[in-house]
Amino acid sequence: MVEWKDYFCNRCGGLLETKTVSGMERPFCPRCGRVVYYNPRLVAVGLLVQDRKVLLVRRGMGPGKGLWGLPGGYVDVGEVVEEAAAREMREETGLEARAERLVGLFSQRGRPEVLAVYEMAPVGGDLAPGQEVLDAAFFSLKQLPPLAFPWDERLLAPYADEAS
Repeated sequence: MVEWKDYFCNRCGGLLETKTVSGMERPFCPRCGRVVYYNPRLVAVGLLVQDRKVLLVRRGMGPGKGLWGLPGGYVDVGEVVEEAAAREMREETGLEARAERLVGLFSQRGRPEVLAVYEMAPVGGDLAPGQEVLDAAFFSLKQLPPLAFPWDERLLAPYADEAS
């Protein structure tokens, strides 16, 4: 649980405290009575599988720095989610791709992100790691490198089963 004692209300500047509201602990300003609701961040993730191999990037920043994961990143306000998946694919791998099918929306208790995962179809470009990643490569679905996030393994499991 986050301790809100060092955070300030963006309405009146009062110090925030924690209060149970609608059954959940939330930041609360005792000065003006404002309850602060934080919304999750939307992450667009691209899943590109070719010839029983999946495209992964080696993360260049935390969390999971140095480990491998699916290309993806935060959706900008006003950005179309499918276009964000294509942008992140291009920025992290050098490949141009389009979102073909929504695999699903995924979240984890206690995590501030919701992942929108899309199967991607390549349309051009050359494989080259972007500025935020250390490397980009295709891996056999049966021999994956150490993955940065537990959800990557869960997302890839059905594709690995199909590759058998």
